[in-house]
Amino acid sequence: MNPGVRHRLGEPVAYRLVPGENAVPFAQPDAPVSRRAGFIRNHLWVTPYEPSERYAAGEYPSQHPGGAGLPEWTSADRPVAGRDIVVWYTFGHHHVPRPEDWPVMPVATIGFMLKPVGFFERNPALDVPPSRPHAESCEQEGGHP
Repeated sequence: MNPGVRHRLGEPVAYRLVPGENAVPFAQPDAPVSRRAGFIRNHLWVTPYEPSERYAAGEYPSQHPGGAGLPEWTSADRPVAGRDIVVWYTFGHHHVPRPEDWPVMPVATIGFMLKPVGFFERNPALDVPPSRPHAESCEQEGGHP
């Protein structure tokens, strides 16, 4: 949110992260993948923007014993209020087979949405001109319905 900009109801403008389906990893905390990719243990991380912090698992995840990246950066407990931030959202999926998945599995989707909150005075689609009936629009354009 931006506390310096308020919408007409007096609240700060913001974005809301709306999660979709998600899953936690099956790997135990002491498993090599959990140590090297420590970011998978939490779905949401927030850090102050730092250009050198580019990868959630650190620069070289297969060459360190673990703890690099987001776990290391957030352990410094740096303030994020009033700063440019990076929101790191981790999502995972586990496929639990059902009879309907055989022989062809249907599509499985995963994701999230970022929704603006308070950026507009009203719904921005309200100024869209009304649609015209097909026959009327063809007549005005010199065509036939």
